[in-house]
Amino acid sequence: MNVNGKWYAKSVLVMSPVSTEQVAKRIAAESTVSPADVRAVLTALGGVMGDYMSQGRSVKLDGVGSFYFTAVTSKNGVDKPEDVNATLIRGVRVRFIPETRYRGAGKGRVSTRGLSDVDIEWEEWKGEEKGKKKNLTPEPKEKENKEENGPVAG
Repeated sequence: MNVNGKWYAKSVLVMSPVSTEQVAKRIAAESTVSPADVRAVLTALGGVMGDYMSQGRSVKLDGVGSFYFTAVTSKNGVDKPEDVNATLIRGVRVRFIPETRYRGAGKGRVSTRGLSDVDIEWEEWKGEEKGKKKNLTPEPKEKENKEENGPVAG
């Protein structure tokens, strides 16, 4: 990516976004909750988070991270603090900070971001077409010895 005559590395998304349905199936496969129940919770989550954030609160989801609103302001600041008002706000964005995890102990303790400590393979982009889609996400494993509503006695 060229910015002001300097070249920088840039991440490129190579696939379409993972759908709510795919996430629900994966969570259901890794738990005792049905895909329908997971979908219901995920659908409600956005509204609940938006409600809390509109109250000026952040939302922290364990194992995921924190979400909060930030104001998008006009590029032109004002000279005096008393001139700052709501008319300077052009919009609102959601800011996300992944949860911090700690590894090791004592002086060797290292902090990492929870969602980004997975192995990511970086490679040179060859200019592949956007239409080509590779499935890099493993499909969820089928539930073993479980019915839709929980474990099977046996």
